[in-house]
Amino acid sequence: MDKFKVAIHKDRCKGCGLCIFYCPLNHLEQSDCLNKRGVKFAVESKKNACIGCGACFFICPEACIEIYEGKKKK
Repeated sequence: MDKFKVAIHKDRCKGCGLCIFYCPLNHLEQSDCLNKRGVKFAVESKKNACIGCGACFFICPEACIEIYEGKKKK
């Protein structure tokens, strides 16, 4: 099965939480750290849980989320 990786550009994140709210698997959460904007940015809460639906990518107003498809395991 293909695995997906979510890359979040933390310093572009404005901490709106839309990606967290719209993720169907609750794969994202707010970090405990602050970014350069002084806000808590989104991070992955569950490694290897992303299904690649793109909800976070499409809803992010700052375009700070990218989704990469991994290789198939044999």
